[in-house]
Amino acid sequence: MHSDKYFMKKTLKLAQSGAGYTNPNPMVGAVLVREGKIISEGYHQYYGGSHAEIHAIEQAGRQAAGSTLYVNLEPCSHHGKTPPCCEAVVHAGISRVVCAMEDPNPLVSGQGIAFLRQNGVEVQTGVLRDEAMLLNEIFIKYIRTHHPFVILKSAMSLDGKIATRTGESKWITGEQVRQYSHQIRHQVSAIMVGVQTVIADNPVLTTRLQPDTGKNPARIIMDSHGRTPVSSNLIKTIFQGPVIIISSPDIPEKKTKTLKAMGAEIITVTETDRAAVLRELMPVLGERGIDSLLIEGGGTLADSAVRAGIVDKYLYFIAPLIIGGREALTPVEGEGVDEISRAVKLQKMSTRTMGRDILVEAYPFQEEVLDVYRDN
Repeated sequence: MHSDKYFMKKTLKLAQSGAGYTNPNPMVGAVLVREGKIISEGYHQYYGGSHAEIHAIEQAGRQAAGSTLYVNLEPCSHHGKTPPCCEAVVHAGISRVVCAMEDPNPLVSGQGIAFLRQNGVEVQTGVLRDEAMLLNEIFIKYIRTHHPFVILKSAMSLDGKIATRTGESKWITGEQVRQYSHQIRHQVSAIMVGVQTVIADNPVLTTRLQPDTGKNPARIIMDSHGRTPVSSNLIKTIFQGPVIIISSPDIPEKKTKTLKAMGAEIITVTETDRAAVLRELMPVLGERGIDSLLIEGGGTLADSAVRAGIVDKYLYFIAPLIIGGREALTPVEGEGVDEISRAVKLQKMSTRTMGRDILVEAYPFQEEVLDVYRDN
């Protein structure tokens, strides 16, 4: 007989199939098991669509009665886009539910489990809980704070350079990293760069996966003085994804009218220090349903994000190259700290190879997901 962990691993893998399509909802998978054999599977396929449990129950039909349901998140107990899943579980006659974690929404957490138990369903929680929390780290942050989960990404040489002294940066990392970067774009709600990146590189910032699949994030430009060229690729491709320009009141009115006429949204912020601007911006983006933000700009924007304390996760891609040069750009510019004790401390660091490159993934010590949200 397979263990609960065995079936939960399959459930988590199923849940990942919804990555990028369920935002701001979580990724959820469901597996129905009877007498040690899987009888049906399902996952939450897109925001507003049927939940994973419903897909699995409908596929199983009458066989669902007396079975065990494996699900990585507590079955919902409230009416949202769809009816409560816990009621469907009881109606189907499922006798046991194994869920990895409770719903982190403080308004509903535990109510689905309580409903199931009150109606005679055996419930076990905590199976592969840490893995389930990491899978839905974006949802956990957003549902509790209504601020986006922020990922800071950078690609650099082994000696920590993101470009040569002349500014050349294509391509430091290889094809596998570029494809993975597009997967990240597909999974987040928005991507942010500074206006200097727009002017220098003229990026599109869309998702280009092979084969031609993927969701485009909203493109956000930090541009306090309205320097974004109307002929830039971002403005030209505005039909492929929203463009949001974060500006100060100093932007010329004529430029504002032109950009708005071309379809861009202008958000005016009052702060002048860029770190303060980013802090002010987080609840504003959250109110717009942006649950996740990928920062892909250069070292100046990265410095602002680090100083603002908004980064939830660091992704550093390191290529086997030595660029050198004291004037070559580094991932985080600015003044930096003057004492090691004041450096940003990271933990839960992991590494893996991607072709010839290495991905280093880490979390800020104070904001580490599994500690911050476990006891809240």
